[in-house]
Amino acid sequence: MKSETLKTLMGYIAGLIFGLGLAISGMTDPARVLGFLDVAGAWDPTLMFVLGGAVITNFIGYRLVLRRPNPVFGERFQLPTRQDLDGRLIGGAALFGIGWGLSGYCPGPAFASIAGLTGPLLAMLVAMVVGWFLARAIPARG
Repeated sequence: MKSETLKTLMGYIAGLIFGLGLAISGMTDPARVLGFLDVAGAWDPTLMFVLGGAVITNFIGYRLVLRRPNPVFGERFQLPTRQDLDGRLIGGAALFGIGWGLSGYCPGPAFASIAGLTGPLLAMLVAMVVGWFLARAIPARG
């Protein structure tokens, strides 16, 4: 198999593992996310434990993987180099958080939940796609 095909296959496998993790942890249910945000009511801490597990796994994984001179299915690691904050990043993060809080879905669980498509999920997916196109229309400075 060609290197590019293996790289793509590994991306799909990683996405499948991520989606399965979301489904097994119950994070495809927007009520869990909204329950986490309801700190004054019936607070559900499940999301905190899922996020904590992800941070710990990622922390350890990065340290192990970056010891290698290059990725298994690539020529070099592709890590972000920008460290500045700009209006596009802050505005996008704010819109992402507002959308997540209003719908209970972030993109990963939304795509993992497509099989059980509901009206609110469809509205969130449409808004997300419209957001992608709007973000491309706003010129970046720099």
